[in-house]
Amino acid sequence: MKALVVLAHPNAGSLNHALATEAASVLEELGFSVIFHDLYAERFDPILEHREIPRDALQDTVVADHCAELRAAEGIVIIHPNWWGQPPAILKGWVDRVFRAGVAYGNEDSAGGTVEHGLLSTEFAVVLNTSETSRDVEENILGDPLETLWKNCIFRFCGVKNVHRRSFSIVMTSTPEEREGWLREARALVTRAVESAQDLNQK
Repeated sequence: MKALVVLAHPNAGSLNHALATEAASVLEELGFSVIFHDLYAERFDPILEHREIPRDALQDTVVADHCAELRAAEGIVIIHPNWWGQPPAILKGWVDRVFRAGVAYGNEDSAGGTVEHGLLSTEFAVVLNTSETSRDVEENILGDPLETLWKNCIFRFCGVKNVHRRSFSIVMTSTPEEREGWLREARALVTRAVESAQDLNQK
């Protein structure tokens, strides 16, 4: 079994990095072969050039490798901070370049127009976010845009229905004890996502 873990945070000492390490660790304990990408450390180029957009366009080696890893992943874990209700630009660019037509989704012409469908066979996805906004404000005032983005606009659109997400806040004023609790929560969430995928496969 293969799992893809993608981290987008510029500070190597951040809670995001600790969450990513925890996620990768529990996946390995559960028997997964983990592919880990720290996009900032790898200096992933987020710029989608026009020549890349056509479905049959030739991709550079880095993007082609990421696309192959995405296709092969039974599980995906994404870790990033909430910046203005969005992922960091480097992660948005990764999605733009890797979740491409023919890899993550397909489209077919029909009498009623173009019909799009998901192509990923990924059994589960987990998104872990950090935020400086309280959960009440995020959900009741801002509408939790990251929930809609990851669950509906990206994963479910690409065929992944078993999606789990947790946002940890407020990080800036959190105590070491709170952070340790969040790491335990992240481990439990990833474990539940794997177990739910196994349950679905047995039905």
